[in-house]
Amino acid sequence: MFGIADQLLGASKIKVMCEDGVSRVGRIPGKIKKRMWIREGDLLIISVWDFQPDKCDVRFRYTKTQAVNLSKRGKVPKNLDIF
Repeated sequence: MFGIADQLLGASKIKVMCEDGVSRVGRIPGKIKKRMWIREGDLLIISVWDFQPDKCDVRFRYTKTQAVNLSKRGKVPKNLDIF
């Protein structure tokens, strides 16, 4: 599922606005935290937790160039298309 990084909360947590219109608290795993920095306004791929649907894990962060390219091709949902 796509999401936009809304607010950095600290302690490897981030508030994400998801494509279904729900704002969730996302957890940034150490594998991603060490490899790439996530800033507000970045396009993310997230996976929602089964047992707590108000939380999610961040799986991937797109760069600005990649996000613009996805937006031009129509892959990003209209409610998240800020690029």
